[in-house]
Amino acid sequence: MNRKCFCNRSFHTSFVKAFLPTYSLTEGPHSVLADDEFYDAVESGLDKMEEEQELREKLKTGQIPITPPPTSPAIQHRLWPEVDRLVKQQVAMARMGIGECGTGWQLFAEDGEMKMYRREEEVDGMVVDPLKAVHVVKGITGHEVCDYFFNPKYRYDWETTLEHMTVLETISDDTLVFLQTHKRIWPASQRDVVFWSHMRKLPNDQDRDGPDIWTVVNNSTESPEHPANVGKCVRIYLTVCLLCQTRVHPPKDGAPITRNNVSCKITYCSVVNPGGWAPASVLRAVYKREYPKFLKRFTSYVINQTKNKPLMF
Repeated sequence: MNRKCFCNRSFHTSFVKAFLPTYSLTEGPHSVLADDEFYDAVESGLDKMEEEQELREKLKTGQIPITPPPTSPAIQHRLWPEVDRLVKQQVAMARMGIGECGTGWQLFAEDGEMKMYRREEEVDGMVVDPLKAVHVVKGITGHEVCDYFFNPKYRYDWETTLEHMTVLETISDDTLVFLQTHKRIWPASQRDVVFWSHMRKLPNDQDRDGPDIWTVVNNSTESPEHPANVGKCVRIYLTVCLLCQTRVHPPKDGAPITRNNVSCKITYCSVVNPGGWAPASVLRAVYKREYPKFLKRFTSYVINQTKNKPLMF
């Protein structure tokens, strides 16, 4: 993103805060903040959240309680047809190469094995760019990556923007409904999201003797007890697919398989409508900054959590 240089930017922002009505400083098409000032404010807020996360990790003393086990399997639940259909659809799309996914995909971030692509799309003027990321990480398995991504007791550890998380419903051990409230980043409004999350083991069609493939799919849903856009929060709508395939590199001389002999190919796809209003240029700049950091932070977290534990295939 092209950003202008303001020699007196701090003075300008302070003047605006002091003398103009508060509503003109918040999110909305009539905000008096220029795009670059809006971005600076969001960037500063994200940095502060990361600092708070680091402090919380040092002070952490407990875990998040999980709701009681379900009394009926997910297949009998009213959401199951949607869950099953979307999981199959998202997995099929995640398995496609960039060349098979249609035109318009742009490589916007690359760091070693990690490559991130996006396709620019807007709905009613709101940026909803589809994202596809591919990464290979050594020393962890697909089952482990998906378990840490799905399990609510780990979520506060790696999702730095999370303010509050509730499991609204435990449909089964592998299917949950979440309500998440994310920290407000000035000048944007606070966001929340309601979604179901499903983890599934898939057969490895390319290597029937190899490890199974694992996936987690999240998709927005409705909750009558938590209607959208009521109160201070703007509702996010999302579809996310994490697809993980373990690769085993057998050691010589029949030695036991260790973490040095495994790697995980990770494919992460998402479409997120943040709701509300924000400049398109700001949203794309934030995505470019945050998505690579998120994927590296999350995979590093899984590596640190599993390094002294037995392999979980």
